[in-house]
Amino acid sequence: MAAQEIFDVCDADDNVIGQATRADVHANGLLHRAVHMWVFRSDGRMLLHFRSSTKDEYPHCYTSSASGHVDAGESYDTAAVRELREELGLEASLEYLIKLPAGPDTANEHTVLYRCETDATPTPDPGEIERIEWRTIDEIATMIDANPEQFTPPFRSLFEWYRETTV
Repeated sequence: MAAQEIFDVCDADDNVIGQATRADVHANGLLHRAVHMWVFRSDGRMLLHFRSSTKDEYPHCYTSSASGHVDAGESYDTAAVRELREELGLEASLEYLIKLPAGPDTANEHTVLYRCETDATPTPDPGEIERIEWRTIDEIATMIDANPEQFTPPFRSLFEWYRETTV
């Protein structure tokens, strides 16, 4: 992670209104952009990512297979490909699913969710990811019901949308 990452600051409609450092964006609750990628295997299991203890937000929580911020001037699609490669060492065809608005449930991030299917072996970045687990959607739902605080708020929001629209 670069010391001075710069993000686009956005309004409620996801229009860029300025730029700020990662630290400023998080410290001041500024609206910004993020991508989440859900990686599925051909057997239907989804890769869950358990965040490392060194993460500045939600350490030791489960989240999407890969996720990250959209850098200033970067598109959601470009950020998704970059984050999937950086965090898991994977390259796959990504399918756009939904964009959720920035707010408390998405950590003030306009959040785009993508999915892909691959049986390639991921190589998790140990600076980002403590471990990965392959789980069915039903297993993840049971885990969230039992311990919702063990999942990042953006993941819970995305998962709720997914369950409502695909089941």
